[in-house]
Formats: sequence, C-alpha cells, structure tokens
Amino acid sequence: MTSIDDDDAVVTRPSADEDDQEQPSRSVGDLIAEFGRAPDGTAAADGIVDRVDRVASFAPAILAIRWGTTIASLALAMANFTPGDWQIIAYAAVIVAYTVLRTVRPLTYFGDIRSLLGVLFEVALHLMIVTTSGQWESPFVFSLLTAIIVAGFARGFGFALRIGAVCSIAVSIPFLVQDPTSDRITTSAQWTLILLLVALVAGYARRISGEADRQHSLALDRLGRLADANALLFSLHRVTQTLPASLDLDDVLDTTITRLKGLFEFDYAAIFAIDETDGHWELLRKEGSRMPARLGRDELPVPMRRAVADETVVIVPNLGESGPGLSPKAGSGMYAVLPARGAVIGVLSIEHQGLNRFRARDVELLRGFVEPVALAIDNARWFSRLRTVGADEERTRIARDLHDRIGQSLAYLAFELDRIVSAHDRGEELGEPLEQLREDVRGVIREVRDTLYDLRTDVTDSQDIADTLEQFTRRVGERANLTFELFLDRGERLPILQEREMWRVAQEAITNVERHAKATEVRVIWRCNGTSAALDITDNGQGFPIGRAGRLDSYGILGMRERASSIGATLDLTSQPGKGARVRCSLIHPSQTSDDLRPAGSTRSG
Repeated sequence: MTSIDDDDAVVTRPSADEDDQEQPSRSVGDLIAEFGRAPDGTAAADGIVDRVDRVASFAPAILAIRWGTTIASLALAMANFTPGDWQIIAYAAVIVAYTVLRTVRPLTYFGDIRSLLGVLFEVALHLMIVTTSGQWESPFVFSLLTAIIVAGFARGFGFALRIGAVCSIAVSIPFLVQDPTSDRITTSAQWTLILLLVALVAGYARRISGEADRQHSLALDRLGRLADANALLFSLHRVTQTLPASLDLDDVLDTTITRLKGLFEFDYAAIFAIDETDGHWELLRKEGSRMPARLGRDELPVPMRRAVADETVVIVPNLGESGPGLSPKAGSGMYAVLPARGAVIGVLSIEHQGLNRFRARDVELLRGFVEPVALAIDNARWFSRLRTVGADEERTRIARDLHDRIGQSLAYLAFELDRIVSAHDRGEELGEPLEQLREDVRGVIREVRDTLYDLRTDVTDSQDIADTLEQFTRRVGERANLTFELFLDRGERLPILQEREMWRVAQEAITNVERHAKATEVRVIWRCNGTSAALDITDNGQGFPIGRAGRLDSYGILGMRERASSIGATLDLTSQPGKGARVRCSLIHPSQTSDDLRPAGSTRSG
C-alpha cells in the first residue's frame, strides 16, 4: 500500500497481510536498515514511518549555504555596528548563534510534527528578524534563503513554494505600506521571484535525490533478491549433499548413519519410524547398542517424548538427571523428530557415554540434517509400498494370463485323460485317442512357451516399441490366424518408462483381440516424434456394447487405463456389436497437438 506524504514524498507502508508474513531471509527492509535510508528517506518494515532523517543527505549543502548566508548578512550589517545600532547587533548575534547551533546539531526532519515545528521555527525566526530590521532592505534578508531551502529539502516543491510565498507576503506588506513607490514595488517583486526560484531549486534538488535514492533502492532490491537466490541455492546444495539418492530404504538408512558419523561424535544412534496402523514406534536402524524393535506410544524415553511433543531438537547434557535415554550407558544425548508431509514420521536419537558432549552448534547442524533425511526415509517407505502394490498387480496379471490360456488347456487334458482311462476300462482301442492326446499336450506346451515368451517380451534400451510390436504381432498372427496391418514410426523414441507403459497397453489390447474379439484383421498404428506419441489398435471383430461388456476386468480395460494414467496419457475405447473395437492411447506434450505426429509407414503381416 502506498500513500503520498507531500508532493513527491512517497512513504511505503505494508498492508496487514504483508506485515504478518514471515521474512525467511534478508529482505529489502533489512538492507534499507543497513544502509540507513529507504527510497524516499523513509522505511516501513514494521508498518510505521521509520525515524530516518530526510534532510540528512543534504546536510553538507545546508551547512555551506547556512554559513554563506550568515557571512553575507554579517558583511551587510557591519555598517550598522559602528553607529551602535544594538538591534542589528543583537540580530547578528542571534543569527550567528543559531548557525553555530545548527552546525553542532543539524536540523533534522523525520516527517513527524516535531520535525515540522523545527523547520517552521527556523522560518519564523528569520522572517521575524527580516521584517523587524528593514524588510527587503534588512541586512539579514539572505538568511531567509536558508530557511526556504531547508523547507524544500524537507518536504518538496509544494511546501517550499508555500513557505516562500508566505515570507514574501509577510515582508512585502509592511515594506510597501511604509512607502509604496515604484522602486519598492520593483524590489519586492525581485525578492519574491528570488524566494520562489530558490524554493523551486530546493524542491527539484530533493526530487533528483529521491530518484537517485529510488534507483539505489531498486539496486538494493535486486541485490536482496540475488542474496535470497544465493541462500536458496546454498540450501538446495546442502539438501543434495545430505539427501540419500537411493529409494531403497536400507540404502537410505545406511547412508544416514554413515553421514551422522561424519557430522557428530556419538556412541549410540537409533532411527525410529511411527507405524501408522497402531501408533507404535518401529526401529528402522540402530548403532552401537541393543534396542527394542518396537516401542509403545508411552515407552519412548522422556527426552524422545519431549522431542516428539515439541517437534524440535532436544539436547540433554546429563541423562542421569533428566531420565535415561535409549541406551542405559548413555550420559548425554540429542533427539530430533523426522518431519515430512506436515507430520512427524519418526524420531532420531544420538547418544554419547560422556556428559555435556553436545553443544548449540550440534543442535543447529542436526536441525538442518533431519529434514532432508526425513524426506528421504518417507520417500523410500512409500516407494517400498508402491513397489509391493506393483508387484502384486503384476502377479495378478500373470496369474490371469496363465488361467485364461494354460489353465483351460490343462483342464481339457485332465478331462481327456479321464475319458481315455474310462475307455481303457471298457476295453476300447486307445491308439487314436492317445495320438490326439499327444497332439493336445504339444499344443499346451506351445501355449506355455508362447505365454512365457509374451511375458518376457518388453521394450528395452536396444529394442523400441516398433520392433517389439512387430515381433509380438507376428507370433499372435501365426497362432491365432490373424492378419495385422502395422503402421509404425521408427527412429524417434519416448523415455523408456513411458514407452514401456505404452507397449503394455498395446499388448493388453492385442491380447484381448486374440482371445475375445473373434476378429480376422487388426490394424496397429504407432506414431511418435520423440516427445508425443499415439497408439491406435482397431479390429474387425464382434465388438461389444460399451458399459455392458460383462466382466470388464477380463478385457484388461482397468489395467490399460491405470497404465495410461501413470504416464499422463489418455485412453479412449470405442466399440459397437458387430463392428469391432478400437483402442486409442495418446500421450501429447503440452506444447504440441495430435497433428504434430507424423504419419507412419505401413507393414502388413499375417
């Protein structure tokens, strides 16, 4: 919020919201305080006008002008000293004394009433001396110039012009009343013009100084921003130095203990994480002593409970007085919570056999250490959970493939064996049934081989999705009597993780066609320009009504949607009974559109 003090004097005051915000690093207000001025001579970091002298930067000029006008006044008054004009002598003494006073204690202006009264007093003093000692013919008339200049330096054009006009009127009226001749009118006009010009010059000088100060403030602002950026980069560098790079929980914990050893001298250390299912504390890693694998909510040592309650770092110089630590042999310790996701996920304990082994520096060092460590541990734990979920999902998919293909074939073989045994008991000829059984077993073996081969087929660094699709469709076409028409872009590739998920979507869609569509032809389109990609699989099978496809999970639709969502792609499924089905999966970069994907060449197989 900005308010205008007077003319070009701008005072910046923060709004309530700005005032309540924390300043994590050195702000512009701090820099202003260091250099002594705001852009206009004020500062408002705390919501009030700071006591910054607005005329301080003009002090040398004011002092020189003050002594110059004083010397000029004394030179003009010297002629009245010899006749013994005691009024002139007294006024000269007052002006000299005031000049000496302002040399020792310069006039200040802070924008408050007291400062304003000081400026007005100087104007009134010199105006009184001039009006009572001859008006425009007074030897002290030059002393008015200093008062007007000070007014201009303090408050700008408007104030200085008003002061100059008031002085001119106050002196001219009695001067002209005594003898309204043309010479006196001319003298009054000349001095009025001089006073107004001096006021304009002083105001202009103040404006130039204000602009210079504003430019200086902008430079300080940029300097402050650079300092903040430097502090942020330094903090990020500390994080990268401290944060374990691995997402494996064991690696993170081992790295944490190793770095603790490099930072602190201790005999025992332990890292506990809270089990969110029952609120117990689970021991993740220990060093130097045997410790319980799990602790109840109230079983933590008193210093650790204090750390958890206050969510800070607690240092205990003498564990014998405050209560035992984790290790009964420990004499002193430090305990810190591990914060992540806005909550406490664990607690870290460092203990030493000696007393008073940890200092304030260690507290600050540990406080900066635990945040990235907590983030790394939390990431590793979540990654472990997601990896478990992903492994379960993959096992479910493999079990479904085995059940849908091999399970049915093995069940058929079991029925055939039962039939052959029954035929043998009846004394029937078994040659032809056994020959058929042998062919069926060979077929099951082929199915097992094909299934395992399909499960192993994947996109790799050396084999892109186009090659993988070509190999996979060739095998499916041979065993299912399907004709594939392929339009595959080659050369440009997506990042391996994205390309792998797109391949799994294509594999699931083609497998659905093989098992359920009763199709004869399939068209596969893959377009990729390195940043965006589109996959389109269309068959001429029996199709199905969308939303009423029976067990939709049997077609893998849910899995395809989850895979597409995991890489930020979209999945569209269209189908009608008797008109086949179409699966489209698109991964479009924000800066591109689907029209940016170039056409692909065609390959027909079957």
